[in-house]
Amino acid sequence: MAKFRYLARDKQGNTISGMMNAADEDELYRRLKEEDKFLISTESGMEGFSTSQLPLLMLSEFNRELGDMLGAGVTLVRALTILSQEETRKPKERAVLAAVLKLIRQGASISDAMEQQNGAFPILMVNMYRAAETSGKLAETAKRLSVHYEKEHQLNIKIRSATIYPKILTFLVFVVLVFIMTFILPQLTSLFDSLEELPGPTKVLFSISDFVGGHWKALLALLVVVFVIVQMLGRMPTVRAWRDGMKLRIPVIGKLLMVIYTARFARNLSSLYSSGIPIITAMQISRKTIGNTFIERQFDGAIGCLRAGGSLSDALESIEGFRKKLPSVVRVGEESGDLVQMLDAMADSFDYESEMAINRMISYLEPVLITAMAVLIGFIMIAVMMPIYESYSAIGSTAYY
Repeated sequence: MAKFRYLARDKQGNTISGMMNAADEDELYRRLKEEDKFLISTESGMEGFSTSQLPLLMLSEFNRELGDMLGAGVTLVRALTILSQEETRKPKERAVLAAVLKLIRQGASISDAMEQQNGAFPILMVNMYRAAETSGKLAETAKRLSVHYEKEHQLNIKIRSATIYPKILTFLVFVVLVFIMTFILPQLTSLFDSLEELPGPTKVLFSISDFVGGHWKALLALLVVVFVIVQMLGRMPTVRAWRDGMKLRIPVIGKLLMVIYTARFARNLSSLYSSGIPIITAMQISRKTIGNTFIERQFDGAIGCLRAGGSLSDALESIEGFRKKLPSVVRVGEESGDLVQMLDAMADSFDYESEMAINRMISYLEPVLITAMAVLIGFIMIAVMMPIYESYSAIGSTAYY
């Protein structure tokens, strides 16, 4: 007999969790059924296991294929069966889809089944499917989500691609400095010890090299401690909000982040609102998808404004961290009665603007990093060559006299 941790639902629809001994999952299912309980998940089953969010590209492909099959008249169970057995998917992705399919066969809705995968599916996707179940527009919602996650994926790819070169250059600078400090300079120590007086830059360079070489273990331990402390502080809501607020004030980068956050919020809000979700609920869900705690904390006031009868544009004006263009465009959409189209158009516009901003940022970073590398390497070369040059000059002047 094995011990199972289970999640079940009774006749009244209440969710019940507990522990039970059973030979296997089938016996657990039968024993719970005898107690008028409906098994939802077990610890040993596929459903409910701990996982991270599925990749954006996979979510886009999944929603596109699901939308196409549902639009063609294929049943939800058959569509998910086909998608969960697709060999091109990773084992983890197939396992998650199989867990969703199993719960649906047990009577759960697709939104509830997705929600029980412990974060594998984004909250935006879960709530849009929940709204689509009420409106009967699963196929349309799936296709809209496919476009949504494809654009999110493309933006992330652009950001990662744009930052590859600065990361490589920064790494090379670090490697070169470590190589010079640990390999080149120690070989020159005996040569410079014979000199009576070293130039100032040379003294500074060798002092740094001696300090690092003599205390590298302590420095490494200090870096680890600092890293752990920073990680712990980063989990504190107040510190995280302060950090995210400071990001928006960084020259160039802050403006880029504002564009990205605004585009993300506009597209999420448009997707939710077009699915029939009330604007207040859509705001509550969208706040969790922005990725900036400083902005998220301001949504309480904005949602309070909406509940008091204010317009969405007025509510958004009170949020610091979005582009000022956002409430103006929303106001136009409210007046024209086409808020969804205006939000989509603005999100596309900000996506293009963010791409241009990323390119500009990289164009600024490249010369700055190259200049910094040239200054560091130049200082080291000057510090090494100055005593050598002075020693040759002294030898030359002695030979001359």
